[in-house]
Amino acid sequence: MKESLKRKSVLIVGSKGQLGQCIEKIKKNYPELQLYFASSEVLDITKNEEVQHFFKNKSFNFVVNCAAYTNVEQAEKEPEKAFLVNATGVLNLVQACKEYNITLIHTSTDYVFDGAKKTPYVEEDKPNPINEYGKSKLAGEQYIEQVFEKYFIIRTSWLYSEFGHNFFKTILKKSETEQELTITTSETGTPTNANDLAKFILDLILDDNQKYGLYHFSNLGAATWYDFCQEILKVSGKLDDIMLKRIDNYHTFAQRPKYSVLSKEKCIDSFQFKILNWKNSLKNLHSIIQ
Repeated sequence: MKESLKRKSVLIVGSKGQLGQCIEKIKKNYPELQLYFASSEVLDITKNEEVQHFFKNKSFNFVVNCAAYTNVEQAEKEPEKAFLVNATGVLNLVQACKEYNITLIHTSTDYVFDGAKKTPYVEEDKPNPINEYGKSKLAGEQYIEQVFEKYFIIRTSWLYSEFGHNFFKTILKKSETEQELTITTSETGTPTNANDLAKFILDLILDDNQKYGLYHFSNLGAATWYDFCQEILKVSGKLDDIMLKRIDNYHTFAQRPKYSVLSKEKCIDSFQFKILNWKNSLKNLHSIIQ
């Protein structure tokens, strides 16, 4: 390993979220990187003065922004809070990155699309978010593109892991106490193991890749929430113990894209990263946490 790589300093912002925790879990596998973890208590990206003060006497090569307002339902009721974190906070961060010449790696979402397509979304497809969460995340992307050229925007989808609040953990918990589950088939996307995304991000930094721009990263394949639930129950050995029912129309306060599968071709071609099928990655995670 080149000596220069050993001096790479990486700041993980929003470190208490599930992606930040997944990165921290594998940090021992990347001794060439100096990883620093900052929760919102340490660095509140919505306060520009605080951001400027934080970076003033520190030196980083990369900033990985895992900070986000992710409550899709609540964002409809308090959009100003979603935009404060997902747009204004991102602007504060990218301005600091430009000032100190730091490469920014930012995570975004499949919800920037309206779901009208029937084939996987590519990076060139025009975003058209249909909820406040998606609108706020798109605004964050646009701020980055307008301010600084040294960035990687990584759109992902349906993130889950052993950390935080997510569909995977919710279903496992419900399977311990409930005999019947009713899950929607009205949305199709790709469940993505946040541990896989964490590895991709650190490998990207380690390889010193400078193919800056917008990329899609999720696991391979497609599923409905019903399919995802069924597979969770299957790998946990609970499928025969629970009556699993489909529902076509599940009412939510926020509109959600009916189809939001992301194409990974650009990501695979650019970085030669091996991406797992979502079912295989789910199985891997469940075997690890048992």
